[in-house]
Amino acid sequence: MPRTTRKPPPPTLLLLVRHGQTPTTGDRLPGRARGLHLSDEGRAQAQAVGDRIAALPKVHAVYTSPLERTRETAGFIAKRRDLRVTTERGLLECDFGDWTGGELKTLRKAPEWRTVQRYPSGFRFPNGESFLEMQTRVVSTLERLRRAHPGGTVVAVSHADPIKAATAAAVGTHLDLFQRIVISPCSVTAIAYGDGGPVVLTVNALDDLKALTPS
Repeated sequence: MPRTTRKPPPPTLLLLVRHGQTPTTGDRLPGRARGLHLSDEGRAQAQAVGDRIAALPKVHAVYTSPLERTRETAGFIAKRRDLRVTTERGLLECDFGDWTGGELKTLRKAPEWRTVQRYPSGFRFPNGESFLEMQTRVVSTLERLRRAHPGGTVVAVSHADPIKAATAAAVGTHLDLFQRIVISPCSVTAIAYGDGGPVVLTVNALDDLKALTPS
């Protein structure tokens, strides 16, 4: 009797979306500070990314970091597909500890800033999280999401640094190089996760997502 070969499950497409712009984007390091909402520009960006994702054939679930700016962004996306938004703490921003809320122009003068930019794998924020802990947390979370939705398309709304770290892990790039990746507000980074490992399909996409639609 011929041996049957088990067909591997289809990959799960994870769409990593950074939240829309806020009043402090580019000026401060908000981290996990509460009470920060999308600006008018950020809401327009969230509406636009919701439209772009709505053009895909299927979206099976929408997950979000619990912070206001990500939940608001996820709401625009989920509304277009009549989906419920699920909060996922594993998608949280890095815990910047004592640096939370600091002005970037001041933080850039700190002696540790060079380490943050060039050797982040060895840096821990004072009374906060290390970049390595953040990356481990986010990668583990995405693995859980892909196993929960085999063959599905899943939106995960998060923050710039977690998405950059997840992208670096997916392509096998050392964490010390993750700062070379740019993740803009309401951009989409698409990674297909299968049993053979992740495949990065697009990074920081700000235009339509036609490349993700089967021809």
